[in-house]
Amino acid sequence: MRFLLVVAGVVLALLALLLLVRRWVARATVRAVRRSGARVNRFKLTRKPYIRDSLLANSEVAAAVARHSREHSTSEAETWRRVEQYVDEIVPFFNILAYYTVGYAVSRATLNSLYKVTVDHEDLAALERLPSDSIVIYLANHRSNADYVLLAYVLAGDVSISYAVGEWARAFPLEYVFKSFGSYFIRRRYREPLYHAVLEQYVQLITRNGVTQGIFPEGGLTRDGRLQRGKVGLIDYVLGVARDPGLERRLVLVPVAINYDRVLEDRSLLRELEARESGVRASRTTQMTEVARYVSWNLARIGLGRWRRYGRAAVTIGRPLSVSAWLDRLRAEGRDVFAMDRAERLGQVQELVDDVLARIAQNIPVTPVPLACAAIQSFDADFIQHDRLLERMADMRDVLVGLNARVLRADRSIDETFDRAYRMLAMRRVLVREGGGYAVLSHGRPLVSYYANSVAHLLGDFEAGVRARDALPGLAAAGSLARLH
Repeated sequence: MRFLLVVAGVVLALLALLLLVRRWVARATVRAVRRSGARVNRFKLTRKPYIRDSLLANSEVAAAVARHSREHSTSEAETWRRVEQYVDEIVPFFNILAYYTVGYAVSRATLNSLYKVTVDHEDLAALERLPSDSIVIYLANHRSNADYVLLAYVLAGDVSISYAVGEWARAFPLEYVFKSFGSYFIRRRYREPLYHAVLEQYVQLITRNGVTQGIFPEGGLTRDGRLQRGKVGLIDYVLGVARDPGLERRLVLVPVAINYDRVLEDRSLLRELEARESGVRASRTTQMTEVARYVSWNLARIGLGRWRRYGRAAVTIGRPLSVSAWLDRLRAEGRDVFAMDRAERLGQVQELVDDVLARIAQNIPVTPVPLACAAIQSFDADFIQHDRLLERMADMRDVLVGLNARVLRADRSIDETFDRAYRMLAMRRVLVREGGGYAVLSHGRPLVSYYANSVAHLLGDFEAGVRARDALPGLAAAGSLARLH
């Protein structure tokens, strides 16, 4: 009897502790949201089992199951098990405390230790005029895996953003982190119709319920610094909810342009570009060795008190684009997107995505390193006199300002701008001071091209000269920025 009383007392104590913990978490969650001042979509708090049941009860998913079973000669029970695996893989479990307490604090500390973060708006008033029930989809160019953190950080005071994340983030513990932040996983280049039926219904489910999403329409990181041609799959899924007139009115696309003075994985991206051309890839051992060398070198700099930030990480949030206005314009031309067959509809969506990417291209922030690299590349020489280089940078900046480009701190002297760029390029062993000028080291040429490519399209009459001396392979590859104009 005494033993039972002890057990009962322990159970009651554990229940009381659990209740206290739950109350603390609830209060901490409320404090975190109030502190951030952000709007949290209620649907993001929906438990995963409910979303799972909604998808399994979806008629479109059921039809896809029947087709898959018929075409692959498998039982429907086996196909439904496959669907359940897809649902479990895709659907996240948003945690407010993780997002606004842990995630925000870590992102702020990490970003501010690496960069000076700059945020600009093309038309802040237009964003502030959006109705409170707007369904906002942010479409951003993709330069670095840090884009996920950067965009979430700059928007944290307004909204929590759910990303479509590729397979690279499914490794432990990244998968748990991204899912707790509300991001959903997608298999890129996976063509199975059953999988895409599940993914489409999930994307439309969260869109109908007003979840703010972040999508990188290029479908992956740029390897050469240029903006790539957009892919339309996910955006077509999002636009599918506009078949409902009420949702059509609420749906808004917001272009976001991102640029850096240093992309953390730039050398890895250039190596991938070279491997794509040559067919020869570096071994995993070589890659791990380089990562270890990079980490140890930076830890040593921190230990010796020589750590310096990597310059600017800049974001320009563009003018919102109403999906309803786009659809009305097509209807006025006698074209109803939702009455078209799939191929024709995707063609129209491609034009919309290209238009958004062109808007992003015009809003790319011009930070010191890309400006300096563009000036360096405009010379057909490996040694450039100091005065000539600064004069070229000043001329380019004047052109950029005249064309309303987003030049960071255009009011500062060109000497100060170059000094900030030179510190980074010298540290990267791209540029070396010699006498009255600078020598461009041969192994640094690809980096010069990579950063110059991010702003070359903005340079007016200078663009042709910068493009002509591009040191990177595959310049005529389909998907370059030139196809967006």
